[in-house]
Amino acid sequence: MTQQVPSAQTGVAPPRGGAPLPGRSAPRTRRARLRVAKADPWSVMKISFLLSLALGVVTMVAVAVLWMVLDAIGVFSTVSKTMVEVTQGSSGGGFDLQSFLSLPRVLGFTAIIAVIDVILVTALCTLGSFIYNISSSFVGGVELTLAEDE
Repeated sequence: MTQQVPSAQTGVAPPRGGAPLPGRSAPRTRRARLRVAKADPWSVMKISFLLSLALGVVTMVAVAVLWMVLDAIGVFSTVSKTMVEVTQGSSGGGFDLQSFLSLPRVLGFTAIIAVIDVILVTALCTLGSFIYNISSSFVGGVELTLAEDE
């Protein structure tokens, strides 16, 4: 049988099962209703730039990994061989998909898309903060309820 150690404050051992001590109330949760009245466009621009930059890096890595996996299992060579057979005329030639979809070309195209994405997302988020500030001056902003356990 285990012996319970008395509490330092009350001298009474805490009851089993985690119930509160007699005479003490359950832990309170303090709540505060706050309103987001304004979003600083400069801070929105900085955060949106960093997040969209991270998204661009993730996109580059994902495209490179996907390309390497597809190349390793032979998708490009199989499709390229089929394309050459279909597009080959009487004079020879044909469309070589494998040389068209090389890794440097795919990553270059992905980098262009990622840069455009960073610029657009940053601009749209900053514009969105200006629109939010204008609309919150009319309707009061977004109300939030924050809670803290004591």
